[in-house]
Amino acid sequence: MQNKGLIKVFAILFGLVCIYQLSFTFITNDVESEAEDFATQEISENVEDYSALRDVEEQNYLDSIADEEIIAGITYSEAKDKELNKGLDLKGGINVILQISVKDILAGLANNTDDPAFNQALNEAEEASKDSQEDYINLFFEAFNDIPDARLASPDVFANKTLSDEINFEMSNEEVETVIRRKVDESITSAFEVLRKRIDKFGVTQPNIQRLGNSGRILVELPGAKDINRVQSLLQSTAQLEFWHVYKNTALGNFLAQANNVLKDIVDKKSEETTTPTDTTATEGANDIDALLAESEDSTEVNTANNPLFELIESPGFQGGPVLAYFAVEDTATVNKYLATPQVRSLLPADQRYAKFAWGIPQDEGVVGLYALKGNRDMEPPLSGDVITDAQQTYDQMGRIAVSMQMDGTGAKIWEDMTGQASSQQSNIAIVLDNTVYSAPGVSTGPISGGRSEISGDFSITEGQDLANVLRAGKLPASAEIIQSEIIGPSLGQEAINSGMWSFGIALVLVLLWMVFYYGKAGLFADVALVLNILFIFGILAGLGAVLTLPGIAGIVLTIGISVDANVLIFERIREELAKGKMQKDAIKDGFSNALSSILDANITTGLTAFILLILGTGPIKGFATTLLIGIATSLFTAIFITRLFIDGYGKKGKTLDFATGATKNLFRNVKVDWLKKRKLAYIFSGILIIISLGSLLVQGLNPGVDFVGGRTYTVRFEQDVNPTEVERALVAEFGSAEAKTFGPDNQLKITTKYKVEEESTAVDKEIQQTMFEALQPYLPADLSFEDFTAGGAAKEVGIMQSMKVGPTIADDIKNDSFWAILGSLVVIFLYILLRFRKWQFSIGAVVAVAHDVIIVLGIFSLLYKVMPFSMEINQAFIAAILTVIGYSLNDTVVVFDRIREFVNEHTSWPLGRTVNTALDSTISRTLNTSLTTLIVLLAIFIFGGESIRGFMFALIIGVIVGTYSSLFIATPVMYDSVSDKSKIEKKKKTEEEAKETTV
Repeated sequence: MQNKGLIKVFAILFGLVCIYQLSFTFITNDVESEAEDFATQEISENVEDYSALRDVEEQNYLDSIADEEIIAGITYSEAKDKELNKGLDLKGGINVILQISVKDILAGLANNTDDPAFNQALNEAEEASKDSQEDYINLFFEAFNDIPDARLASPDVFANKTLSDEINFEMSNEEVETVIRRKVDESITSAFEVLRKRIDKFGVTQPNIQRLGNSGRILVELPGAKDINRVQSLLQSTAQLEFWHVYKNTALGNFLAQANNVLKDIVDKKSEETTTPTDTTATEGANDIDALLAESEDSTEVNTANNPLFELIESPGFQGGPVLAYFAVEDTATVNKYLATPQVRSLLPADQRYAKFAWGIPQDEGVVGLYALKGNRDMEPPLSGDVITDAQQTYDQMGRIAVSMQMDGTGAKIWEDMTGQASSQQSNIAIVLDNTVYSAPGVSTGPISGGRSEISGDFSITEGQDLANVLRAGKLPASAEIIQSEIIGPSLGQEAINSGMWSFGIALVLVLLWMVFYYGKAGLFADVALVLNILFIFGILAGLGAVLTLPGIAGIVLTIGISVDANVLIFERIREELAKGKMQKDAIKDGFSNALSSILDANITTGLTAFILLILGTGPIKGFATTLLIGIATSLFTAIFITRLFIDGYGKKGKTLDFATGATKNLFRNVKVDWLKKRKLAYIFSGILIIISLGSLLVQGLNPGVDFVGGRTYTVRFEQDVNPTEVERALVAEFGSAEAKTFGPDNQLKITTKYKVEEESTAVDKEIQQTMFEALQPYLPADLSFEDFTAGGAAKEVGIMQSMKVGPTIADDIKNDSFWAILGSLVVIFLYILLRFRKWQFSIGAVVAVAHDVIIVLGIFSLLYKVMPFSMEINQAFIAAILTVIGYSLNDTVVVFDRIREFVNEHTSWPLGRTVNTALDSTISRTLNTSLTTLIVLLAIFIFGGESIRGFMFALIIGVIVGTYSSLFIATPVMYDSVSDKSKIEKKKKTEEEAKETTV
């Protein structure tokens, strides 16, 4: 090996860099452990809200020492920025995909037009998007163009004042489409920036936000976020801030009294209709009340007494103030319907006909004030929140939490005019946020210049901070719905770390011992290279700022198997060269040289599948693919160069290496099996397995997870063991459709429901959680509140530990991406093998074997998912497992094919059958050795690695077993049988051999 000195220097420097990168992680872990101990000592466990107060105290400690030097000039804040990032499944937190409403953006660009063609196209596009992979904007344009004579450049659509600089009446639909697509993309980019600013101010370390293609979807990952409800509200809040002039209650005179009389007349007429069946005449107002009654499930809920409106008033507003009256919160919907009837609206004078009614903030007594805002023909406020340039959480003159705001120049001028008008008229200005009046102060000191204003209300500190954050970042240009989410409690994340590290440690120890047992001192050198390989992987992950996830740990542990495979290939080839009688130095040189081709081919095929996972996967799957790709690169380096350095250095001292121990020296020596003769039995056996698998897939199907069908799933932990059948029965009674299965220990269930799967709002999320909480009451502690139940059992280790939501649209996209990932991997690998071996027969053999392996793995999951004590859902992790099985199967197959190609070139006179059998004989030691070590690794993860990846590991274990079998009995025989002229070749070779023997 050339340049040994350079390789040594590089390996040492690279190792030191990796240790340096990982040192930041050790520093932060140590400091955070001290902070946790400090918080535990400061906060008594008996205090109310113990967990929340402890978290606050812990954060205060970290903030106080953030800029203090810890070691060698490194501060905690610097170390935190450079530590190895932990994913949600290890740290807890929230992962969501937000869908920015392209429908809202289009409606806004068209100034919320009433044009029938435009709104018809919007509705058709929304309906079509539920079952289509097309972007909403494409569906909209398709639907609009299908409407006869519909023009995008109409003044009622996009040729309006707002877009007049870019769209004119003469433009074609195609020309307008180009402009609108750009405008929509600009709006989505704006939404992305708004969200990014909000998240940056939220205080979560190592957040991740990225756009997903051009569909309007935005991925947000917040590891370590604990207040999930606060995060969801922050992400979806539109923050429609508006400033309105307000009518004083004296300005409206006796409006409420007049409205009450009109409503009483309408109710009386409705009563007459009810008591006089022959009278079929109904007034318009009666129809309004009739509709009001029809909308109520129980007509007694609507007050139809002598004073329909007055009897709902809890108390009048202060004389001359902005509040008309106070009503109970539960009556606001009824009051809204009363005030919207045409007869009531007609009572307003001509100069007040555009009055807009709005509600204030509910008070502790359960009442809320009604305001009348001075509207206009367009119902637009004189001033909106777009003018806000800065906002801070402060305190008002009464010491209450408030939010102060600073406006830009334009806003400051309008604000000065508004406050001047309010001052001269001794009136009020309402500050309205998301259609709620937060405050309506009077202005008596004259115009307010400078553009400063303040919102005061019944805020908590965090609510004030979040409101200031949203106002400072700006409002979203369109509504944002969470169409997919995964929420993991911090305690579940810690358990994942513990189980992941246990599985990692056990797998590593077992592999290290096996290598020493099988290869003796050479195995010890391979172990050193393996440990160095692991250091490199973690160091690179830390240096790249990659995120370590539980599947990522699985990828690293699987890398151990890949690294072992490379060393096994090398050691087996060296043993072959030694068996030929070569000197140790020459045997080592030729062994490394001969193994290089197989190592590269095997790792490239595995790398291709990992690369496809990296491109098409999301979240934890990307973590798995990232660690696998890094592991492949470092495994190649350590096996080819580091192991060689140790072996060459040992040999220079005159010492001999047997590359075996007494127990394994003659193992698999002189193996002679007629593999091809057994291929018919293999075909029959595999055929039976495939028929059973396909039959089960057709009859019983698979168990699709919410990734593929949409829905919500929750991991719920109880104090005591629970019966999943009983719990499922209670949930079905509430949801109509639900499933409960034991997930890990007997006191933990995985609950899945498709209830309201089409509705993705946070209000529906809370409704489902509330219903589930009530249904589970018999199995939960009596003192467990709903807040603690949904907070992941922060204090009591009881409640929702993890939740996931996938909307039906994105579920279709995931299925589609998974299909193309598997198909793409097969095509890419077929082409690689064709290019590498230059014969299509090798590609056919490899692809048939891979298809065989995938079908059998799917069949086993179909047959066993109802009886296995762990989850066998078909989800994104399972697709990753299938792709990994493909990579592993090809890895094994390519090694065999590489030896066949080598033997064909070396033994030109041999019949093809003999060549194939001999090649299989020579690789059996490597095949079984690699399969055994990989199985040891996978079994360790399966047993100790945690419930969330048990199904994933089971798929890999089945894949390794079936893949090893298929490389010997399917891939090679299919390749052999696809060579149509082999009999002639073998006959010709046999004739030549007989002629040579006769001559001799």
